[in-house]
Amino acid sequence: MPVKIRLARHGKKGYAFYHIVVADSRAPRDGKFIEKIGTYNPNTNPASIDLNFEKALEWLQKGAQPTDTCRAILSYKGVMYKKHLLGGVAKGAFDEATANARFEKWMSEKAAKIAAKTQKLSADKEKVAKDRLAQEKETNEKKAKAIEAKRAEAAAAAAAQEAEAAATEEAPAAE
Repeated sequence: MPVKIRLARHGKKGYAFYHIVVADSRAPRDGKFIEKIGTYNPNTNPASIDLNFEKALEWLQKGAQPTDTCRAILSYKGVMYKKHLLGGVAKGAFDEATANARFEKWMSEKAAKIAAKTQKLSADKEKVAKDRLAQEKETNEKKAKAIEAKRAEAAAAAAAQEAEAAATEEAPAAE
């Protein structure tokens, strides 16, 4: 039976959410599957992936073929690299301790990259909020100045009308 590791679509229209499943390649996309090994939500930034690492590695070692998207997800989580290292151990290229050390080093570097990305995204979000607030303050100041100018103009016009009315009242009284 040809087994695939692939995505099964869930969620609502326009807001997809996927289950990472191990299924017979002849089964429909959202149909019968052998085992669910994780979830993938591309709607968050960075995309959130919840994966059972051991089960995914076990299925890869049994010969399950991941689809292109699942291969990218498994690579992102380090399952493909771990499989590669275990292949090197099986061939005698290095021992298991070296493989684990290499994998731990790779995982720490990956975690640092992810942390840097999330930190950059939050900093960008804060910067956009500060810029928006500064622009809003500037716009409010311009509006306040325009309103003040209109009020001063209206007060000057009212004073001119009063002066004209007073001059008109005095002129008939003088005749």
